[in-house]
Amino acid sequence: MRVPRPRSPVRSRPRSLAGQLFAMQVVLVAVVVAGCAVFAYVSATSQARDAATHRARVTTQAVADSPSVRAAIRSADPSKRLQPYAEQVRRDTGVTFVTIMNTDGRRWTHPDPGLIGKRFVGHIGPALKGRTFDETYTGTLGPSVRVVTPVREPGGGGPDGRGRIIGLVSAGIAVDTIGRQVSAQLTAVLVVAGGALALGAVGTYVINARLRRHTHGMNAAELSRLYDYHQATLHAVREGLLLLDGQGRVALVNDGARLLLGRDAEEPLVGRSVTGLGLPPELTEALLAGEERVDEVHLTGERVVVVNSAPVDGGERRGTVVTLRDHTELRALAGELDSVRGFAEALRSQAHEAANRLHTVVSLIELGRVAEAVRFATEELELAQALTDRVVSAVREPVLAALLLGKAAQAKERGVELALSPDSAVEDMAGLPARDLVTVLGNLIDNAVEAVSPAGQVTVTVQHTATPAPGVLVLRVADNGPGLPPAAGARLFQRDWTTKPGQGHGIGLALVRQTANRHGGEVEARDLPGGGAEFEVRLPLRHEARSQEVLP
Repeated sequence: MRVPRPRSPVRSRPRSLAGQLFAMQVVLVAVVVAGCAVFAYVSATSQARDAATHRARVTTQAVADSPSVRAAIRSADPSKRLQPYAEQVRRDTGVTFVTIMNTDGRRWTHPDPGLIGKRFVGHIGPALKGRTFDETYTGTLGPSVRVVTPVREPGGGGPDGRGRIIGLVSAGIAVDTIGRQVSAQLTAVLVVAGGALALGAVGTYVINARLRRHTHGMNAAELSRLYDYHQATLHAVREGLLLLDGQGRVALVNDGARLLLGRDAEEPLVGRSVTGLGLPPELTEALLAGEERVDEVHLTGERVVVVNSAPVDGGERRGTVVTLRDHTELRALAGELDSVRGFAEALRSQAHEAANRLHTVVSLIELGRVAEAVRFATEELELAQALTDRVVSAVREPVLAALLLGKAAQAKERGVELALSPDSAVEDMAGLPARDLVTVLGNLIDNAVEAVSPAGQVTVTVQHTATPAPGVLVLRVADNGPGLPPAAGARLFQRDWTTKPGQGHGIGLALVRQTANRHGGEVEARDLPGGGAEFEVRLPLRHEARSQEVLP
């Protein structure tokens, strides 16, 4: 016999945030409406009692001041004349009773004729003293709000200097009558309250339905957990993420974007305009662009970043999503790869030339012209060795020396003579990264070779000046080409600026300036008096690095 397994209790999903707010708002609206209804009921009851008292007071005073009432009181049978009059007043004013009595409290009038001649049920003492007063008292017609006032003879003669009191008048309205009036008013209040409650519920439902759509039906705990994941993800992603609103202000920025844009981790950026961040103009323009940007390369103070941006549209411009990727290392590696590729091409060319020269030497020997073969081989060897010896002796940095030899071979293939100036001399880079020197010198040589090709000349100078202490590394590249473009000015070092439309990215000189600025250096470009152009980069050497070299 199979024993059924007990079912685990089903855990109900917590109510969504919109549902919680809806329940809270319904309760709040109900409490407010109920409070207003209670207040309206109390106010209506008080107002109804005040209105009943006022009506009774006006009625008694009008009856007490009537000359016909005074005359009837002085007659032999007051009830005969006063009873019809009192009933007529009662019907006309809507009060429950109008009772006219003598000073002993014996009734002359009453809605129930059988009670005429009997004593008035209630207090009359204050009225006998000449004062009109009101009270709530239970009489022969039940609980009522009543007013009692004295009837005086015209003229003086009374103890208070006014007319003598000859009778009393009392008029009242039953409490049940007041209750019916309050019930009618309360019914109207409840109808209004019910309408307000229904309207509040509908409004609350509509608002919370919209909130439910925006929160995707998640409850407060789920939203809190999602926010925590969101924050953790933003800080964990190494790529930069930047969200801009429709006015070009920063709405969100993660740690990666702060790093790539050169901003401190504690610097407040949210709410600031992109134009006020001090970014390069080209990068600022890309961030504020209304159209999509894909894999654009831009420079910041110390980095090369790839920018992708897409506008957020929803019938109107809502903002822009920008992602930033760091390509500083990749660009440096690409530069080194280009150098290696150049070295390989140079070796291939030299191997090809060496093979041609070897064939020439062999052919001269086969022709019996040994002396000419030896002279030809010696001249070629001395020419190649002279450049190598000059570079190696002047530049003690192996990477930089290899770069110069490779660029010389490449230039020779294009018919350009690349020479090292006689005053070039440098012992070491004093802490300057060889990768950055390759970026600077490699780009300057490439631009110069392209400017003078073919049959031009490029002169490279690498110097270490001892002043100002601790010294400056000077990298100078001069050519005998057409010189700088007219009115180029500072645009030479801007990204995307090039004199060869459709070729390259126009980023070489921009990288040179960025690298120099990162090390606190300077870049200058000038036209030479005899024609051509010269680029000079001055990089300050690090005192700490040089001081370590002289230690025993």
